[in-house]
This record gives sequence, structure tokens and C-alpha cells, in this order.
Amino acid sequence: MCLGVPGKVIDIYTTDGVRMGKVDFGGLVKEVCLAFVPEVVVGDYTIVHVGFAITQLDEQSAQESLALLQQIGALGEELAASPEGTSNHALSR
Repeated sequence: MCLGVPGKVIDIYTTDGVRMGKVDFGGLVKEVCLAFVPEVVVGDYTIVHVGFAITQLDEQSAQESLALLQQIGALGEELAASPEGTSNHALSR
């Protein structure tokens, strides 16, 4: 199953001319391509699908979605299926 997962943008930078960032998914941080959402800034929430941010959303919607994904156990499963070149880092909460 492939889902778009909400996360909070915590860093933005450019790699080889491509807008990239670090996105926090409720404690897991991944590198994400931000090229499709040029309006997103640090602190915003975005939906990420297979390593690409595809839309911006509000914090309440993001938190509700993350809570539901965690309840059904899909969050860890979805984030573990990382495309090549991305990384997962556990953050202490």
C-alpha cells in the first residue's frame, strides 16, 4: 500500500539544484524532495509520497492523519519503504 504521509518541514536546502528538505513524521526524519511545493517553508506541513512532497496542509489535519496512521500501524511500514537515497533517523521525543 502506498500512502501520502503528512510531516513537518524542519529544514530546507538545495542539493544539485533541487529544492530538498528534512521532514519530521512524528519522530522519524527523512530527506524529501520539495521541488513540487515551492511555497512550503520551514514549519509548514506537507503530504509526502515516495520521497516527494506533493501538497501543503494545515497542522491540525497533519496531526489527525499521523495519529490515525499510528493507530493502524501503517506509519512505520510506510516510512520504512524508502526510495533509494533517503534515510530514516529516529528522534527522541
